[in-house]
Amino acid sequence: MIGCTVSGSEVSSRTSEYQKQSSPRGKRSPKNSPEKQIAHQSCRQCFSTKMLSSNARTRQLNGTCASSVDMELFLHYSLIPSLFVILVLSLLQRREHHRQRDDASYLLGNRFRMIIPLDFVGTFRNRWSYGVAFGAAANKVMFLFSEGYQPLQVPQWAQAFVLLIGGIEVGLSHFPFFACLSSEFRLVSSILGFSYSLIWFAVTTLHITQCPHGQFVGKYETVVFYWPSLLCLAFLLGRFLYMFVKSLRVHLGWELQTEEKPFLEVHQAEHVKQLLRKCPLQEREKSWFQIRIYEWDPYFQFPSRMIGTTVLAFICLYLFIVIEFCMFVYVRDELDVFEGELESYVASMNQTGTLTPVLLQVKELINVTKGVWVVTILPASLTCVSYLFHILACYRKQMKRLWAGDKHFLPLKFHNPSSSESVVAIARYSGWQIAYILWGYLIIHVMQSLCGLVIMYSLVLPVIHNQALEMLRGLGIGILTISIVLGLMVLQVWIAASFFLQPKMGTADKQKPLALNNRRAFHNFNYFLFFYNVLLGLGACLCRLLISCILGTWLIARIDRTILQSGCERADMGFSAWIGMLYVDHYHTNPVLVSFCHILITGHRERRLQQAIKYWYLNQSAGLMVVGEKESTIPASSLVGEQTHTELSLPHPLGWGTDQN
Repeated sequence: MIGCTVSGSEVSSRTSEYQKQSSPRGKRSPKNSPEKQIAHQSCRQCFSTKMLSSNARTRQLNGTCASSVDMELFLHYSLIPSLFVILVLSLLQRREHHRQRDDASYLLGNRFRMIIPLDFVGTFRNRWSYGVAFGAAANKVMFLFSEGYQPLQVPQWAQAFVLLIGGIEVGLSHFPFFACLSSEFRLVSSILGFSYSLIWFAVTTLHITQCPHGQFVGKYETVVFYWPSLLCLAFLLGRFLYMFVKSLRVHLGWELQTEEKPFLEVHQAEHVKQLLRKCPLQEREKSWFQIRIYEWDPYFQFPSRMIGTTVLAFICLYLFIVIEFCMFVYVRDELDVFEGELESYVASMNQTGTLTPVLLQVKELINVTKGVWVVTILPASLTCVSYLFHILACYRKQMKRLWAGDKHFLPLKFHNPSSSESVVAIARYSGWQIAYILWGYLIIHVMQSLCGLVIMYSLVLPVIHNQALEMLRGLGIGILTISIVLGLMVLQVWIAASFFLQPKMGTADKQKPLALNNRRAFHNFNYFLFFYNVLLGLGACLCRLLISCILGTWLIARIDRTILQSGCERADMGFSAWIGMLYVDHYHTNPVLVSFCHILITGHRERRLQQAIKYWYLNQSAGLMVVGEKESTIPASSLVGEQTHTELSLPHPLGWGTDQN
């Protein structure tokens, strides 16, 4: 407890001033004596002053911590080892088509090929490793999202270019994580990836240990912000260590090297086999969870892009909620100061001023708003988390429908999308999905807070202020009014079905035919209800506006469905990106198409191998062979190497792997 002492002279002086201002007829009881009121007021002011001073002292102590590691500066310097890793991995790559040129590039031979960090279309291996690599960059993504990247002083209109440079820098600094995971040189890439991850892990740990506390959350604020990225870096360290051990065993000959990226994935082949099987006569029973929530499909796998986007969205959502809570703590402290000033003013006016009721209502509004905002953090966050899982379920359902040739769930304008827009959509989707989730959380939180305020002022506060009867009376009148309006609308439908429609044509018909009956009564019915429906339409219009606002704000984070009306779907850029991404995945990962191309490539390789073996037997005595119509002096002993090179240089039927460097 914080003690408070008030001097007797101060109390006596305030008492005399208070008695001079009071009415001579007013007799006070000992309970409400001016001495006790003034002493209580002084103690309350002293208590609030000491509390604010202690909070300021805590912030000052937390703010005095100066870490020797500047994470923003380290982001710039991390480009040096990043470029070194990229250069080493690029030099290890071999170009399939090498051309002799006159410049100095001939010194590299067929070395130095462009590396890719991640195949955003057809990668199904190491999905969670790629997702964790995205999670390691969550703090930097939030840094860009808050527009905190300002290395240059540029005009307002050039901020987009600065953010573009910042995005490229963040991507380049985290490029080695993905490049080392996807490189085919497992031994070298595991060493480079482990070293680079260890640098980031050590610097992040040093930054956390030197300044674990902060100015808003207080204790362990830095830990709260950086533990997801630190956990992702620890996972990457373990992953690269596992890659090193496994590749070392393969290099020593203790294990056989397996094909890292087959053309036809196992789940795609199993999906095609399932299509060729006969449908069972009786389907197995499904549980409530499988019917209502989610049913596991062993023949479907989400690509690495979807897994990485989901993991990064989860971590960014967590960081966004923490940042929002820090802002709430700051605003709450400022409101506490303002509330203390209001209390001082009300106490100085002895609760007799003209503004006292208004100030008390403002104070009550502040307290209710703070409570409602804290309470709605959980439902708003759970709503966005459920959206992330639901988007994955919708992706699987819509992809299967596209594979089956069903496009009826799409608007007509998206049945034949532009190819260029679809290619751009595959690059936009991941970033836009995360941004939609973050902004959607904030909008949903505000909307739920407003709904909470309505509930508090309409149901809870009247009970607290002993106005429960008035509240119930008003609630009953409102419910009765709405019930009468809805009853009249239902009555119109019942009258139309009973008197103004001809009877059913057959006993099996579910409803009466759309054929008028009793036309004279029908026209009178329409005439007299015309004027009433004008007033009813006003309420229906307001109800339409209210429902549109609620559904629009509630579904703003859902990028997989549009919130615009039919015919205006193209104006929804997020939904357009979703549709374009679906079409790219549909055209490049359709199991039937991939299986067909796999059969063609396999048959082509077998024919080339049989032809090569035939020529080898014919030219075995001479030690030479003829490939096609051209003669070449290739020794027979190099046949296997030539065949391997031939298989690797085959063009892909879909255009994959035809990188002309």
